[in-house]
Amino acid sequence: MKNCRLFIIILFVAAQTFAQKDRTITFSGLFESSVSANAGAGEAPPVSYGLEEYANIRMQANIGEKATFFSAVNLLAAAGDYALKISAQESQYVMGIIDSGQNYASLMELERLFFRIKSETINFDAGLMRLPFGFSNVWGSCDFLNPKNPIKPDARPRAVLGGGLSWFPIDDFKLQTFAVSGKDPLDATGGIGGISIDRHWEKASVQTIYAFEHSENFPSTVSNPWTHRIGMSAKVDLELGFVLDMLYAINKDIKYGEDGLSLSAGFDYSLFNAKLIILAEYLYSGSASSTSIAGGGSFMNKNYLYGGITWRFSDFTNIGLSLISGFDDSSFMPITTFEHQISNGITLSVIAQIHIDKNLFNDDGNYGELGPRPFGINAGSYFNLQTKIKVKF
Repeated sequence: MKNCRLFIIILFVAAQTFAQKDRTITFSGLFESSVSANAGAGEAPPVSYGLEEYANIRMQANIGEKATFFSAVNLLAAAGDYALKISAQESQYVMGIIDSGQNYASLMELERLFFRIKSETINFDAGLMRLPFGFSNVWGSCDFLNPKNPIKPDARPRAVLGGGLSWFPIDDFKLQTFAVSGKDPLDATGGIGGISIDRHWEKASVQTIYAFEHSENFPSTVSNPWTHRIGMSAKVDLELGFVLDMLYAINKDIKYGEDGLSLSAGFDYSLFNAKLIILAEYLYSGSASSTSIAGGGSFMNKNYLYGGITWRFSDFTNIGLSLISGFDDSSFMPITTFEHQISNGITLSVIAQIHIDKNLFNDDGNYGELGPRPFGINAGSYFNLQTKIKVKF
């Protein structure tokens, strides 16, 4: 915890330095207080619980008329299931400081640290930041630097370390070049570079992407260090809102061409003056694609479907039902969500997840990826319930 305290002191001193130089500096953030209950499968306890206190604190400082500095840190204290999850994923927190002591485990993670220089037609960003791609609502086939995972809808997208230069020659048109460090931070030869083009119209938007990556250590399924990615994303807002995301990975060691393809397509539609919202999106995830585990994503199989409906009782209360389906192994995950805005900036949310596969009914060893205990994993979950109080400040 000494390192955590030192980091907080440094952040405070930096903020005071900015303030003393008459720069405009603002703080904002999010606080979440969560409790969970879990019905365990396999070697997990039959019933377990978790407690978590999380805060995301953001700072923004204007530097002159054209430059802005951004930073954000995650502060977390956890016990029970939440602490076990931190321990299991400790290798992912290369930007964080983890401390496990009596009563709780704590984490401090650097989330954002970058600056932006703006002019009328050019933006330059550099540092620890997010570079999102694609218009997908669920799977994010094009978003290979910050992969989505609908199984963990509250997961915070991680940043990348690098820079991006954006040019806006005309309205609704952007040409962006970017260069970031490789996905393995210990690979001194790794790196990713690329270019994207965005064009927007009143009812449609299109984005094209090309990226190349050099890495001796990633992905694990190939030995050739060079990987190229070509992608396209489009959305059209008519009576239905259509979206298409596709990203194709090319590497000499990818044996079958379709293994490098991640493609998602779907629609959203609203009824009854936007009180009822319907969302559906299909994913094909090749075994070496951006959404596969081997390619840096989260999924083992190839064919998935997300379907969800949300009913808005009012501007303050809504309930949602969704189903994630894995067709290859017949596994499913129903998710129920409830949100109510208690007052301005304070929201109560409840999320319930159920895990279903063939083995749940037949006890025949046919474990599914979305089931209670995926194949090769000793401990899992039949049912998980999370309740959160979210405070924005």
